[in-house]
Amino acid sequence: MSRAQSSPQAIRTADNGMVEMKLEVVVLPVTDVDRARRFYEDLGWRLDADFANGDDLRVVQFTPPGSPCSVIFGKNVTSAVPGSVRDLMLVVHDIEVARAQLIDRGAAVGEVFHDAGGVFHHAGTAGRVPGRDPQGRSYCSWASFSDPDGNGWMLQEITTRLPGRV
Repeated sequence: MSRAQSSPQAIRTADNGMVEMKLEVVVLPVTDVDRARRFYEDLGWRLDADFANGDDLRVVQFTPPGSPCSVIFGKNVTSAVPGSVRDLMLVVHDIEVARAQLIDRGAAVGEVFHDAGGVFHHAGTAGRVPGRDPQGRSYCSWASFSDPDGNGWMLQEITTRLPGRV
C-alpha cells in the first residue's frame, strides 16, 4: 500500500484537489561562489546555509526578505552557464523604496519603467517606457538589476493582488 493510500490526511492538497507544489529554491549558476555570496549578503538577504563537502561541492543558500523561496548557488551545483538565468521576479509593494534600498546596498538597479504593451514586460529592453505605469496599476511598474555574473532580476510592483493570489 502506498503512503498516499495508507494515510490520506498526510497529503496536503490545494483548493483544486491537486497535491501542493511550492516553489522552494531557484538555482543560480555563478563563476565565483565567494563573490556571489558577498553580493547577496550585501543586499541584506538572509544566509540560510553555506555547506561544503570537500573541494568538490559547495552549496550556498540565501532568501530575500519576506520570501518563501530561496536561491542556491555554489561549486558543482549546476551545469548551467554562469549568468544565464533571466527575469527572476521579486515582488515589492513600493518599487521606488525597494529600488533605493538595493542601490544603497550596492546593486546597480536600472530606472523604473513600464511596458508599452501593458501589464507584463517584453523580453530584453524592447517596449520599455521610462517611469512608473502612468495609470498606477498594480503589476505594471518594473525595475531590473543583475548579480555579478549577469543573472537577471526584475522588481515588480504589486500593490493589489489579482483574485485568487495570496
